Amino acid sequence: MSKKNSIVLNHKKCFSKSEKILNSYLVFEKKISKLKFKKFLVAVSGGADSLALAAMCKVFQLKNQKKTFYYVHINHGIRKNSLNESKRVQNLLKKQFISLKVIKNKNKFLNNIQHNARKVRYDLLNQECKKKKIKLILTGHHKDDQIETFLIRLSRGSGVQGLSGMRTLSSLNTNTKIFRPLLDISKKELIFIAKKIFGSFIKDPSNKNKRYLRTKIRNLLPLIKKFGINENQIIKSIDNLRSSSETLNLYINDLIKKTVKRHNKKYMIDRKVLFSFNSELQLKILGFLIKKVNKLDYPPRSKKIFTALNFLDLHKEKKYKLGGCALISRNNKVVIQKA
Repeated sequence: MSKKNSIVLNHKKCFSKSEKILNSYLVFEKKISKLKFKKFLVAVSGGADSLALAAMCKVFQLKNQKKTFYYVHINHGIRKNSLNESKRVQNLLKKQFISLKVIKNKNKFLNNIQHNARKVRYDLLNQECKKKKIKLILTGHHKDDQIETFLIRLSRGSGVQGLSGMRTLSSLNTNTKIFRPLLDISKKELIFIAKKIFGSFIKDPSNKNKRYLRTKIRNLLPLIKKFGINENQIIKSIDNLRSSSETLNLYINDLIKKTVKRHNKKYMIDRKVLFSFNSELQLKILGFLIKKVNKLDYPPRSKKIFTALNFLDLHKEKKYKLGGCALISRNNKVVIQKA
């Protein structure tokens, strides 16, 4: 038996012999099996979650030869040792006969590092998708990420839509979708898989940086748990809010069809009609249209949309910029178009 076949066999055995790993894998397999795509791009940061995702994808590909997975790592170049980290991730995957492409970011981040790094990461992943004619990016977002995101949005006063959490499948743009198959699996379980398969993983020091809100929320979770609020209760609330959000979206979509007109790449709504709705509906309609025009994954934050609405309500012949869009109050209409 060749070394490659031996390692692949051990890889499969590890999943079949460990009940803990197998259970997590079956959750992943059930979700990805429903997809009709034949090619996937797997985003690999080197953390335990993305390594566990890479291992699951490898096993799934061994069982489904018609499916092809491309593994990509973005070297943001933020830390001095980022190049060494990228090489280490590449070597970890190479030992399991997983070929990893490293793409170096050439942009410099002067402020808002996490937000800008995320934007650049998805831009580079999307470019790779175009090259390979791939329409789906797989990420290692997990249950803990979902809970942290919920609490972050709660701290910012998000509405039902924001509090409904990350979706398993969402659109990055008109051509590319993001698939998060691990949202029902905890970070603890993914660490176990990463250690078992790869022996180690990369620890991002920014995860412990107390400057970031996500880190503060993460440190708060054990305290919340002490007061009887556990992860499953939060997830249940997220699921309930998602159900409410889906119902609300159906109503809003119907409302938009009846009240919003489209001309070329512009959307128009009567001023009186828009401001006759309650503040929540105004927020949803304007947020939806901004997202639609500029092909965003999420609308701007509620606070920013409310500021824009107040401005448009006060000024009848003015322009306001938000989310890459120009919001124009003109001739008793509110026009939303690209800035």
